[in-house]
Amino acid sequence: MNYLGFKPEKLKETSDQLNKLLSNYQIYYQNLRNYHWNISGPHFFDLHEKFEELYNEAKVSIDEIAERILTLRMKPISTLSEYLTTADVKEFSTLDPNEMVKSILSDHKKLIANMRTVLATAGDASDEGTVDLVGGFLGSIEKKSWMLDAWLSK
Repeated sequence: MNYLGFKPEKLKETSDQLNKLLSNYQIYYQNLRNYHWNISGPHFFDLHEKFEELYNEAKVSIDEIAERILTLRMKPISTLSEYLTTADVKEFSTLDPNEMVKSILSDHKKLIANMRTVLATAGDASDEGTVDLVGGFLGSIEKKSWMLDAWLSK
């Protein structure tokens, strides 16, 4: 049943980009968990808390993206192997706090580019629900990026 009134062919590209965003978020999420678990030293308290805040937000975003794909009557990617082959965000591991933050900013850059593509494809399909959802993610990631960049400039 086409309860949303979209032409399915218009949503395929949006769904593909949402699946890419889902994959990017999954790898980003795991990178954040890695950093949260492995941070130590003089930056432990501020970064341990920040990484937890970021991965909790990412966890919610992941679920909302997958549910949006399902709302569009498409299938979300759901295996680690698919995430790893689809994502632009790559696994990264370091014990250096500055490198952790730089890695997160690099992940943000990829997420932002992906979000802008989703916004364009969803806009072309007149899919305001996806535009609204991803626009909120974009504003949040941009603000978090500014804060992390400010932290690096100490």
